Amino acid sequence: MLKMLAKRAAILVLPIALAACAGSDEGRDVPLSIDSGTANQPFPQNYRVEVLAFMRTYLNNPVGIRDAAMAEPAQRTVGGRLRYVTCLRFTPHESDGSYREPRERAILYINGRLDRMVENASEICPGAVYAPFPELEKLTR
Repeated sequence: MLKMLAKRAAILVLPIALAACAGSDEGRDVPLSIDSGTANQPFPQNYRVEVLAFMRTYLNNPVGIRDAAMAEPAQRTVGGRLRYVTCLRFTPHESDGSYREPRERAILYINGRLDRMVENASEICPGAVYAPFPELEKLTR
């Protein structure tokens, strides 16, 4: 009888324990790549193509971008780890037809692949040397 009660209790408690493990990703950066934790990261060979593909999905309307500029990938310390980072500056076309101040973003790479975009790039991108990025200005839907 005691074994049967213990078995039933375990069956009832198991879903609760599993539900506690499943948390929300809200408010957390969710990386797209698995971080191998190595300090020697490979250079992101296809960074321009990856940035364009990412921006096409990141922006609600990628048409009409102005003043697009990007810095070459450079190794910077982010979150205590050495990463390749591309700094990006652009002025998106707003839904009301206007243009506001330029935006600066940092794009992080792990294992040579685009991992995520950091919206507050002021700490990551100081001193970045920007060059025109006309391909971003030519994006279509």
